[in-house]
Amino acid sequence: MARGALAGRCIVVTRPRELAAEFAALIEQAGGAALIFPAIEIRDLEDPGPAIALLGRLEEFELAVFISRSAVRKALGLAGVRAWPARLRVAASGAGTRRELEQHGFGEVIAPAAPAGSEALLALPEMRDLAGRRVVIFRGIGGRELLGEALAARGASVEYAECYRRVRPEADAAPLLAAWSRSELDAVSVSSGEALANLCGMLGETGRQWLAATALFVPHARVAGQARALGLREVVPAGPSDVEMLARMVAYFNGAK
Repeated sequence: MARGALAGRCIVVTRPRELAAEFAALIEQAGGAALIFPAIEIRDLEDPGPAIALLGRLEEFELAVFISRSAVRKALGLAGVRAWPARLRVAASGAGTRRELEQHGFGEVIAPAAPAGSEALLALPEMRDLAGRRVVIFRGIGGRELLGEALAARGASVEYAECYRRVRPEADAAPLLAAWSRSELDAVSVSSGEALANLCGMLGETGRQWLAATALFVPHARVAGQARALGLREVVPAGPSDVEMLARMVAYFNGAK
């Protein structure tokens, strides 16, 4: 991607702060400016006991699925020095989660190349014949049920290991609103419907009006539908990965709307 492809553009990045830096760096490498304003905060569990207990019996499972980079970090943090069973294969919902696992020493991670997400993971050959297999899904509290339900329908025995929680940050939106009032913001990116709902709540009525008239880049059609239902007008489905999101932004600002 040519340097300067986003020159003069300021993009609001609403990912959790610890996950925003990589995407912000890509925006800046393309010549843009990234304004990090997290709409989701990742927190530790109030009671980690159930997750720790499940981690203590990993030998019972044949497959462990991690639905996010946060799931990898939090689950392995709770596991401590406990050794990973040699026969327990690992799967990831996308390339970013796969890289996180690889950075922690895992090899041969089952993961879709692109697009990311539960649907793409379920389409892989390795995820089809799971009859009689025991699967553990590492996720945050209250995640989507699609993956677990689909694996159960394929004959797997599924358990969830909820290892973190997502909350709406208590952040001051005044600097963001001030930048909007000066027409300094060109686009907003969100990574989920939950982040979008949180963002709308954090902005207040005036901020939502500005958001409605600003290009909003979302990971897929499901979030696009939520955005349009909220009255947002310039909604751009882009793809869940950093590369897909950035490429769609470049195309958008270069006239391929």
